[in-house]
Amino acid sequence: MQNSLKTLFPNFSSELIATIEQNGSAQDFESGTILMRTGQYIKNTVLIMKGKIKIYREGEDGGEFLLYYLQPGQACAISMICTAKSEKSQIMAKVVEDVSVMMIPLQLMDKWMMEHRSWYEFVIETYRSRFEEVLEVVDNIAFRSMDERLEFYLKRHSDACGCSEVKLSHQEIATELNTSREVVSRLLKKMEQRGLVKLNRNQIELLKKI
Repeated sequence: MQNSLKTLFPNFSSELIATIEQNGSAQDFESGTILMRTGQYIKNTVLIMKGKIKIYREGEDGGEFLLYYLQPGQACAISMICTAKSEKSQIMAKVVEDVSVMMIPLQLMDKWMMEHRSWYEFVIETYRSRFEEVLEVVDNIAFRSMDERLEFYLKRHSDACGCSEVKLSHQEIATELNTSREVVSRLLKKMEQRGLVKLNRNQIELLKKI
């Protein structure tokens, strides 16, 4: 575990890694598992060791609004804030690829901020990067048309997995973009005609950089 922590979190000091190993709890979750629900109190923050977690808001009608993905070497900024302030979660977190995580207990958050400079810097950088990512999402919704939003969405998925294939159905994309499947299918067909994507069953291959 120590080698994995050092590889995924290279800026952590040796002392911090040893402390995480002593106090953290390694757990595995299968794809589809809901790790966090709206209104739930958060007792731990998590370090992602393997897999991918989707962080999103859920509307009253069941619609989803994607905020960002968590991947190995990252942590959830929003859960950190809720944990530190003992507040209820305002987000949902769902495993989309089988994950291994290191659970960090609530009571250690403040202590480590004071005792470990590398933890303090990691938390601040996590806040900063997630804030910028959420701002990008807000700008995308406020200032872009639906076809531009779709292109932005596909690019985020491609960047997140480091691959050119997005393995999602048209309905799943529509749910996350809060639109209809018909609209998504029509826009994807236009993108295919422009040579940007190739459409397969429950999979979209990006042919050009969007």
